Amino acid sequence: MGAVRRGHSAMSEINVTPFVDVMLVLLIIFMVTAPMMQQGIDVDLPETSTTQPLRLDEEPLVMSVQRDGRVFLGKQEVPVGELAAKLHAVFESRGDKALYLRADREAPYGAVAKAMAAARNAGATKLGIVTEPEG
Repeated sequence: MGAVRRGHSAMSEINVTPFVDVMLVLLIIFMVTAPMMQQGIDVDLPETSTTQPLRLDEEPLVMSVQRDGRVFLGKQEVPVGELAAKLHAVFESRGDKALYLRADREAPYGAVAKAMAAARNAGATKLGIVTEPEG
């Protein structure tokens, strides 16, 4: 008959080393990709000096004006003539009527002024202009 080994029992511990390795790799991947997930349209923002950064409680509503005068609400392009109606519909569904304007430094002044006027006509109570810090 077979010999019975004494003193050896089945291993009942979980090896967590592969789990930790996988989690560290995922953490590095998310740290690298998180800055690339910014919402919005690519615009060349002007530089200003500000005393304190802006703190946000919820996802902001962002309107972008590109250098060619096209206007975007979030990532969706909106014709200037329909901008006030679209903003009004968005503001009705939101509690906060704040809007952040990202205008390219080379955008025509008239296009930026029309976008700001449409925001005011739609009922925006706060209008912030997004800039880059100097230096």
